[in-house]
Amino acid sequence: RSLVVVHFWAPWAPQCAQMNEVMAALAKEHMQVTFVKLEAEAVPEVSEKYGISSVPTFLFFKNSQKIDRLDGAHAPELTKKVQRHASSSSVSAGSNDNAKEDLNVRLKKLINAAPCMLFMKGSPKEPRCGFSKQIVEILNKHGISFSSFDIFSDEEVRQGLKTYSNWPTYPQLYVAGELIGGLDIVKELEASGELDTVCPKAQKLEDRLKILINKAPVMLFMKGSKQMAKCGFSKQIIEIMNSTGVDYETFDILEDEEVRQGLKTYSNWPTYPQLYVKGELVGGVDIVKELKESGELLPILKGEN
Repeated sequence: RSLVVVHFWAPWAPQCAQMNEVMAALAKEHMQVTFVKLEAEAVPEVSEKYGISSVPTFLFFKNSQKIDRLDGAHAPELTKKVQRHASSSSVSAGSNDNAKEDLNVRLKKLINAAPCMLFMKGSPKEPRCGFSKQIVEILNKHGISFSSFDIFSDEEVRQGLKTYSNWPTYPQLYVAGELIGGLDIVKELEASGELDTVCPKAQKLEDRLKILINKAPVMLFMKGSKQMAKCGFSKQIIEIMNSTGVDYETFDILEDEEVRQGLKTYSNWPTYPQLYVKGELVGGVDIVKELKESGELLPILKGEN
C-alpha cells in the first residue's frame, strides 16, 4: 500500500547521478516510501512497457498501480511529487485541493501539447480498444496530423481528464485545446464533411519539418541538447560534432512528440539522432562515425560535398 518510486537511470548520464543523491536524501526523510533504481538500458522490455525514452525518468506506484511519472532531472518537482503521494493516504482537504490544481495544470498542458491531441487506449500503432482503433483509422484516412496520449500509461490522467473535460469515456479528441468529443462525434463530423475543416492536416506538419530541417545549415535532431544528451547515441554524435569545430544547431525530439514521430516518416529513417546538412539527411550515429573515419565528414558539414 505504500508508495514505490522507481528511478530509470543510466550510468553515462551525470544528471542521473545527481538525481540519485536527491533520492537518497528523500529516502531518509520519507522512511515509509520505497525507492528503487533501474538501469533503463539493462531492462529494455520494462523501459519499453512504460514508455521510457530518456533518463532520468521516475515512475510512482501505489497498490501495484502506476499513479504518476516525472521525466527529467527536476529535483524540486520530484520532492513535491514524493511529498504529495506519500501523504495522500492521510490528506487534508486543503492539500487535496492543491493536488487537484496541480493535476489540472498538467492536464491543460497535455491537451495543448499538439494542435490536435487524441487521448486513447494504447498508441496509434497499437490501439488497445476497438473505439480507439476506429478513431485512429478515421484520422489517418483524412491525413490529419495528431499526437496521442495513452491513458493506460497514467491512471491519474485517465481519471482526472474525465472530470476535467466532463466527458466520461475514451477516446477523447482535442483541437487547439478544446474538446471535440469521442468516436461518435468524430464519425458525425466525417459524415457531414466538417472533420477536414476542424482538424489540422498533416501537410502542416510536413511544412513545419521542412522549416526545422532548414533552420540552420547543419541541424541535429537528438534526444536532449548540446549541453545535456539524454541517450548514449546522442552523446556519441555530439562528441563527434564538437570535435569538428563546425557550428550546428540541435532540436530535442523529446520536447515535441509530433516532430519526433513525423520526422521518422518524413525522412524514412526510423531512429534518432538524425543529422541534416542544407536540408538533406546525412544519417545517424553509425554513418557519422564512418564519415569521420574516412575523412569525409568535415567537407560534408561545410557543404563542400
